[in-house]
Amino acid sequence: MTDGHAQRVVIVGGGTSGWMAAAALARLLPRRCSIHLVESEAIGIVGVGEATLPHIRHFNERLGIAEADFMRWTRATFKLGIEFRNWGRIGDSYVHPFGTFGRGQGDVDFHHYWTRARLAGHDVPPLEQFSIACMMARLGKFTTPGDPQSLAGTFGYAYQFDAVLFAPYLRALAEGLGVRRTEGRVVDVELDGERGDIRAIVLDGGLRIEGDLFVDCSGFRSLLLGEALGEPFQDWSRWLPADRAAAMPCRTRTDVTPYTSAIAMPAGWRWRIPLQHRTGNGYVYSSAFVSDDEAASAIEAAVEGEPMASPRLLRFRAGRRERSWVRNCVAVGLASGFLEPLESTSIYLVQQAITALVELWPERDIADADRDEFNRIIDLEYDRIRDFLILHYHATERDDSAFWNYVRTMPIPDSLAEKIELFRRRGRIVKYREGVFLDASWVAVYLGQRVIPKGFDPRADLPASADLLRSMKALHQEVAETAAAMPAHLDFIHRYCPMAEAA
Repeated sequence: MTDGHAQRVVIVGGGTSGWMAAAALARLLPRRCSIHLVESEAIGIVGVGEATLPHIRHFNERLGIAEADFMRWTRATFKLGIEFRNWGRIGDSYVHPFGTFGRGQGDVDFHHYWTRARLAGHDVPPLEQFSIACMMARLGKFTTPGDPQSLAGTFGYAYQFDAVLFAPYLRALAEGLGVRRTEGRVVDVELDGERGDIRAIVLDGGLRIEGDLFVDCSGFRSLLLGEALGEPFQDWSRWLPADRAAAMPCRTRTDVTPYTSAIAMPAGWRWRIPLQHRTGNGYVYSSAFVSDDEAASAIEAAVEGEPMASPRLLRFRAGRRERSWVRNCVAVGLASGFLEPLESTSIYLVQQAITALVELWPERDIADADRDEFNRIIDLEYDRIRDFLILHYHATERDDSAFWNYVRTMPIPDSLAEKIELFRRRGRIVKYREGVFLDASWVAVYLGQRVIPKGFDPRADLPASADLLRSMKALHQEVAETAAAMPAHLDFIHRYCPMAEAA
């Protein structure tokens, strides 16, 4: 190290979050820190297959990761959005796309014109048929986005990959950048009696490791932030009651879709994540409404292919720590909080914590202002994703099970109730400077789950009715033709990033 202010960083825990943090800090702050990662192979990782958001592409680019190489070694597929089945009513299906709907004019989003035509009684196609991302997903097509000014440039994409393979991939990158790894299990955490900071960790073999900054990537246990520093946990299970998952991979028998599926079940929902070599499946459920054995039987009956393992039970609790950066400890990933993977936000939250830490990197002593800003950013991310997830459950007309009756009628946070009312009145989306889900995401879920506006932005009244309907018809045809002309998803993968035989 050539900088006298270099911090000794100790990362506790490997897996996706630990090795993402190690690789990013080593790449982005090479003169500001030395990194020592401690993990125990005996503990293992939660990884059951990951679906992501488009933000991961920028993260990988900053780390110098070549997309095709990353996809080959993690056996990844492309993801254009998430399909939701049976959420508003049994039989319903909609796609939350990584892209826009139609073309707006000026400050008026397209869904206001669509709402105007619908309220006037015109027979207009469903909104998703004006989204290139939705139609590519429905047709099983994929190519990379084109000119941002063209229709073919109005979508983004993410990945579906094998999380068990992602961590070793990142480990190789991080160790190549100088990250030191030690195998071992933490048995003690030493605190500074005067300041309250973490001074060192002690491993089961007796090795003592000192540091200036500790990054807690220990998963649900939250070994440093939760156990050693005692940071309280905000429990959100009254709004997000799912507390278990039964995960089971299978051999792919059906289409390798360029999207993740979230299919509502009697006591929760199940995921379907198609990779190049297998399909990930899991039933996320509330143990208050279904037993573990019943959930395991349900996922076994639902998988679309030969099972590759028996259902694996995972336990969790929705919520977050009051603060994610306390003293000289920063929690990343599950050690900071947990939100079920309904909208594929787990890796995004890891990425945001790492990004905020890099941008607020401490010099010598850690400033309260930096810690406070970090916690403000992470709290907002969790809180706004929380509201978005609650919307999926609460905005339903299902009354066929005790679980759906509960979430449909439960009191919800005021912050979400206000958002729903604004959209129901006139299609308005609450806009934020920070937060992951933009207007199109909220529109997709609102309309997909039958939260229908009674009005629209008055500026959408400007075009003459005949002109509006003519332009909508032309746009609908253009979207359909553009999507149909694109390559099939698997054909694109086989040309661009076929999986490595051994990873």
